[in-house]
Amino acid sequence: MTAADPEAREKARQRLARFLASLGLEPSAPSPCPYLDGRESRLLLLRPRELAPGLYQLLLDLNFRRLGWGVYRPACDACTECHQLRVEVSAFRPSRSQRRCRDRNADVVATFGPPDPTEEKHDVYRRYLEARHGGEMTGSWDEFADFLYEAPALARETVYRVGGRLVGAGIVDLEPEAMSAVYFYFDPDLANRSPGTFNVLWLLDECRRRGISWLYLGYHVAGGRGMDYKTAFRPHQILGANGVWR
Repeated sequence: MTAADPEAREKARQRLARFLASLGLEPSAPSPCPYLDGRESRLLLLRPRELAPGLYQLLLDLNFRRLGWGVYRPACDACTECHQLRVEVSAFRPSRSQRRCRDRNADVVATFGPPDPTEEKHDVYRRYLEARHGGEMTGSWDEFADFLYEAPALARETVYRVGGRLVGAGIVDLEPEAMSAVYFYFDPDLANRSPGTFNVLWLLDECRRRGISWLYLGYHVAGGRGMDYKTAFRPHQILGANGVWR
């Protein structure tokens, strides 16, 4: 399959969808939804033996995301609000505010390579959770290492620094024709730099350098906490419940 062969990709996606349906997998037990208050979440969990090149993008196109060594997809009883969002790299043009963000971070030095957990990164991760999250995650070293850094070979890490100081770091998954942002954390004392926006801008530039067509930004949930920034990157597509990108 190649980017020039969308028909073959679609046939492969349909075959994979039929195979997964034939497994008869049961979703996880209900737990509080991380995005919408008062709702419960259930997940369909898979642990492929190997995420061969091309396979993970097919899973992304079936609304799956990676977590650790496995992949998951929401399978909630009364809600279908989690829809994969991807940005078309070649057509993307930054908005005025995004250009200002890029200028504001002109002094940032980025490195891209294999994921590497360190005490320095863990300290920033822990402080990020304290400032930005509601206590659903502990910030422990084991959580940090297992959640982000126990990952298959397709995982990469982008690390951002200013004058040696760690601004933030993000884990992404690298496919031949797609990149998928997994998680990004940053120093809350540097929030005025808009590191999350700058991270996506840098990833779009890296996709362009590599000739990658799509940057997947994870789920968009209408009304969900912390989701609105994703739709600011245009043009983008959202995966419908019928499996068609719109």
